[in-house]
Amino acid sequence: MATEPDWWRTAVIYQIYPRSFADSNGDGIGDLPGITSRLDALVSLGVDAVWLSPFFTSPQNDAGYDVADYTDVDPLFGTLADFDLMLARAHELGLKVIIDLVPNHSSSAHPWFQAALAAGPDSLERARYLFRDGLGADGDVPPNNWQSVFGGPAWTRVTEAAEADGTHRPAAAPQRAQWYLHLFDTSQPDFDWTNDEVKELFRGVLRFWLDRGVDGFRVDVAHGLAKKPGLPDYTPPTDAGSMGGTPEDVPYWAQPGVHPIYRNWHRVLAEFGPDRILAGEAWVEPLSKLADWVRPDEMHQTFNFTFLETPWEAAPLKKVVDDSLAAFGGVGAPSTWVLSNHDVIRHATRLGLTPPPPQGQGIGPASESHPDEVVGLRRARAYTAFMLALPGSAYLYQGEELGLPEVIDLPDAARQDPTFFRTGGDSYGRDGCRVPIPWEAAAPAAGFGPAAPDGTAASWLPQPAGWGDYARDAQQGIPESPLEFYRSALALRREHRLAANELVWLPSPTSEVLVFRSGAITVVANTGSAPVALPDGQLALASGPIGPGRLPGDTTVWLLG
Repeated sequence: MATEPDWWRTAVIYQIYPRSFADSNGDGIGDLPGITSRLDALVSLGVDAVWLSPFFTSPQNDAGYDVADYTDVDPLFGTLADFDLMLARAHELGLKVIIDLVPNHSSSAHPWFQAALAAGPDSLERARYLFRDGLGADGDVPPNNWQSVFGGPAWTRVTEAAEADGTHRPAAAPQRAQWYLHLFDTSQPDFDWTNDEVKELFRGVLRFWLDRGVDGFRVDVAHGLAKKPGLPDYTPPTDAGSMGGTPEDVPYWAQPGVHPIYRNWHRVLAEFGPDRILAGEAWVEPLSKLADWVRPDEMHQTFNFTFLETPWEAAPLKKVVDDSLAAFGGVGAPSTWVLSNHDVIRHATRLGLTPPPPQGQGIGPASESHPDEVVGLRRARAYTAFMLALPGSAYLYQGEELGLPEVIDLPDAARQDPTFFRTGGDSYGRDGCRVPIPWEAAAPAAGFGPAAPDGTAASWLPQPAGWGDYARDAQQGIPESPLEFYRSALALRREHRLAANELVWLPSPTSEVLVFRSGAITVVANTGSAPVALPDGQLALASGPIGPGRLPGDTTVWLLG
């Protein structure tokens, strides 16, 4: 496993989406005891750390990213005692544990927001959130034109109670009805991060979980906490993804005010030793600007979404690697590499789409394009082999090691992503990458949870027919399976210290092939469709079948010697 204190510079970090990982009690929702019971499988896979998406107290309007209590476990997932047992078991197995932190917004069920509604305009309670008067003679126009990431307006008007001002108005007479900002769902009001109480709340949250022994935090919407003073109108370009960063000045993304917050958090983590980390979800471009998030006194890592969105094509792929290593290396930080997570179409499907839809839109039965599943999986394996040979840290999303595709044919009645509902079904959203993962091929719900007396098992999102074919037990020991491919790649990555080596580009036989050297390993990635001659060397890893002396298209190999 990676070593302290700089373990995060080279670590492979595995994302667990708790409600879809493993269910211990048969309610169809994954939980903390389920995670504990499956940690050995992750050690066998060869990862260094796990990152858990939110498990805090929440109404679950956005699958836990609407937090009502930042220092307790939602009963859906267990108890604080269950968390402590999971953490202890992970550490016993040599795994670091990173947990999600959601500081841009709370749940509307959070006691602070409920107090803000009760207190009314101009109160200290409202100052913790972004309440504003509306425009127009009656204040019935939103304060600006901002749109929610999930679709629709980013402002909701509240219904005020009557003021006790001695005017003897009827009890139903309203005060001025204010609006509150929610860049996401109406149930996710944005905090005002100029407020000292908000800053102190989250310093306390950090210390609460650090005291329990967590190794770090993945910070949700890390580019969104600060808003431009005055909250000016902004209309994004039509080709912008829902969370995509742009070089222009977006008044609610990537504002300079985020950086003092993370410098302060960095100091809090340093109180607990040099090995605790912050990893930012920051959709920011260009990479030279994103590097500001990982300067030495701020975050330790940030997700490289520019890499995630780069097509499987040699020229843009080489450019994003060079740009990433230059940008992050310029501030002394490692680059991170990622291809899938709980918010994007799984890359085994995305790479088989021409073109893929904008980030956040998802894919469903009525989408204009449908994936070529064979091509998608072949490219996914080749892209993964390329990624895992790069210097720096890598993130894996649960189930990608099984070759899981996006689930496209979810019935509308089963969908739960607020994006689907706020867009009237125009965007399918993210449910397709969140379907509970399969463990045992022959078990009910593919082993996701225990069976009921009638032999059935629940699953909060329906698993498609044939899901058991991807199950872990069906792939173990099968050399050509995605699972064994990942195991081999991770073992070789560690053995040859690929994450710590310098990358050296080598001459390429064609414009569709990339070749680089990392220590004793030469990586050859053919992003085209035509086979090319295979260089000399002992084959250490292949993402797919190869012929004698020939490297097929959409295939990556690692060669020794």
